[in-house]
Amino acid sequence: MRITLIIIAALIAVPLLIGGVGGLESTGGGEVAVIRDGGPLDDNRVRQVIDPGSGLTWTGMWSSTHLYPAQQRFYTITADAKRATRLGVDVVTVPSSDGVNLGIEGTLYFTLNRDHATLKTFDDKYGTRTFRTQDDRSLYPWDGDDGWSAFFGQAVRPVIDNALRGQIGAMRCAELVPSCSLLESAALKPQDSNTTIVKVQDAVNASLARDLPATLGGDFFTGLRFTLVKVTLPGEVQQAVDRSLAASAAVSEAQAKVAQAKAEAEANRARQEGYDKCPACAEIEKLKSLPQGITVYAPGNPQSVVVPAR
Repeated sequence: MRITLIIIAALIAVPLLIGGVGGLESTGGGEVAVIRDGGPLDDNRVRQVIDPGSGLTWTGMWSSTHLYPAQQRFYTITADAKRATRLGVDVVTVPSSDGVNLGIEGTLYFTLNRDHATLKTFDDKYGTRTFRTQDDRSLYPWDGDDGWSAFFGQAVRPVIDNALRGQIGAMRCAELVPSCSLLESAALKPQDSNTTIVKVQDAVNASLARDLPATLGGDFFTGLRFTLVKVTLPGEVQQAVDRSLAASAAVSEAQAKVAQAKAEAEANRARQEGYDKCPACAEIEKLKSLPQGITVYAPGNPQSVVVPAR
């Protein structure tokens, strides 16, 4: 009987001990924790939020911990497929109003809203469901960097793409990439795209500030700022532009040579007219052109002798 009681006590004590030890949680400086009840007699609601850099905190037995990034995050957009092999880096191309697929180079800066009520809502909406990764895994947003990237790619990226498509799609290629004007005319028409880039960037930021909360169902991100670095042409289009620039440079060089030849011919003609009017001037010019050291010069004499000085 006594042994039976000891066994029963052990069966009760061990789970309680495990649950008690597991009921202590702490966070690092770059993470915030959302705690959900998970005991056999508890519901599955959010119990509490633990701020970054906390010490050991009692979270209740068998509770689950969802760790989210608390520091500023970066989402990079590139036109280079090689760079897109890393987490948080995606290739984005958007057609201009005249049908040229433009590559986007830029970065979105943001921070997860650490307001406790907002975090609880975020965890209810997104922390309780999984998102598909590129390698076909199903992860929660709090499942490390892979899980966060899967959530961001499915829930947030479409909003960013839509904002870029709306702004870039309203512009002609030449307004964003000056060399694109070569596709429209044989002559290069330099244009300053910096002002347009800034306008597009500001419009994208305004669109994200408006559309992200509406789409996600809350102000889950703070410090939203998109920086548009540049807009690039597709590889084959850029090659065509390069060829056109090379041809334009060759034409300019040929035109310069023609202009130089015309100028030289005009100078020679004017010089000859001067000599015709002043024969003595022509002789003076001949004397000036003689090498140094000549002591005898007899112009017009077929038997003339030229003796170098010793």
